[in-house]
Amino acid sequence: MVLAIVAAFITVVAGSAVSGFTKFILELTNSIDFSKTLLDVMLGFLLFASALHFDVNKLRENLRGVLLISTIGVILSTIIFAGLFYGLLHLCSMDIPFIYCLVFGALISPTDAVAVAALLTKSKMPERLKTIISGESLFNDGIGIVLFVSFSEVASIPEKNFSVTEAAKLFGQEVFGGLLLGGILGLAAYRMMRLIQDFQTIVMISVTLVLSIAAIAGIFHVSAPLAVVAAGLLIGSHSFNQHESISHSENLERIWSLADELLNTVLFVLIGLQLVSIAVRPDYLLIGVAAIVILLAARALSIVLPIAFLRRTLSLQYSSVAILTWGGLRGGISVALALSLPDSPYKPLILTAGFVIVVFSIVVQGLTLNKFINMLVKNPG
Repeated sequence: MVLAIVAAFITVVAGSAVSGFTKFILELTNSIDFSKTLLDVMLGFLLFASALHFDVNKLRENLRGVLLISTIGVILSTIIFAGLFYGLLHLCSMDIPFIYCLVFGALISPTDAVAVAALLTKSKMPERLKTIISGESLFNDGIGIVLFVSFSEVASIPEKNFSVTEAAKLFGQEVFGGLLLGGILGLAAYRMMRLIQDFQTIVMISVTLVLSIAAIAGIFHVSAPLAVVAAGLLIGSHSFNQHESISHSENLERIWSLADELLNTVLFVLIGLQLVSIAVRPDYLLIGVAAIVILLAARALSIVLPIAFLRRTLSLQYSSVAILTWGGLRGGISVALALSLPDSPYKPLILTAGFVIVVFSIVVQGLTLNKFINMLVKNPG
């Protein structure tokens, strides 16, 4: 991602010297619909790869913490961030409706499963916290997208009021419908895999499963990310063809791990190159820097509050808050949702501030997490 950002910067600088060069790169970048490419194509494959090798037994042990932080935590983070961000803009004499602050909060609050998965492969985070933060990142897309869609509809139609009933109905349809779809198709695919000896065919079934979920989820308006996660967890938690020296299920995980690495690389490069298409304003950049602090505070509070009320149930210590806060990365999903916003006077601000947060999250938080964890272990107080 750093290399892609440098390449984007060089492109802009070169464009000022070579006539038409930046225009050519802009046309090339704009020809790729980043939002559709990520949300409709890449995300399903990335989430399936992450869910396939996720330890289901560890997820069961920490299910309460995962579900609470991925639902209540996201809602709290969205509201707290929106309130603080609105106050910041008011101090800067910028007039922006509060609903757009909620839209920004909804797209930036959920942690990104792709970024988190890339980080945790080499992280020294304690296993319990690693399970919670990776499990949270897999499941919180549902509530995040529901909030984003609900607030975006209100923002696009000023006379329309936010309806808790409609939001709850949309949440139920997206989340439970997605889990049901993933469970049914995942079970069907697993049973076919058990009956087949040819490994290439098994791989093709897994690819077909992800594509089928994306198509059917769009028809029935249910959450494709959650459906893919459910299918991946179901298949990954069961073995097939165990009589082989190395089972087909292990080989399938290796194939999808390789695909995960390749798609991660492509995704982070695309995120970096999207910087070329952003109209950078110094005041927006400064607001983005301030938004980093606001988001970290909102993330911490969204974890502390549930722990304060349900500490015995969650079995989490307050010392875990710092690690969960710093390890909650934002990535491509936040960028894709920001780019998908309809044109408005407030979109450039949200897009610029969102990019600043994502770049800081991946580059600074991602590269310093292990040092941060080691520092906390050495100085627990």
